[in-house]
Amino acid sequence: MAERISPEQGLERLRADDALFVDVRDPGSHEQARIPGAVPLNQANLEQFLADTDRQRPLVVYCYHGHSSQGASDYLAEQGFDAVVSLDGGFEYWRQAYPDQVDDDH
Repeated sequence: MAERISPEQGLERLRADDALFVDVRDPGSHEQARIPGAVPLNQANLEQFLADTDRQRPLVVYCYHGHSSQGASDYLAEQGFDAVVSLDGGFEYWRQAYPDQVDDDH
């Protein structure tokens, strides 16, 4: 089972720019608002993501509330990614805690 990290640890990772943030929410939600630099991951682009993404690069996976990202993190770890973590609280917590660390279309 992939490790879980706190939102505070996630913010540290974002500021250090030492991980790729992966958004497993639906594409429309990702379009509306996301953690800066996050890439969307869904059924439509899964094969391309697996083909193009460096397995050595640390990943921070997030969803809405931190539940679906756990399963996605486990799956990515099974696909050979070395350092995958799930963000506790998900994007909804992140948006409340770090409103200045959200890219949105508003």
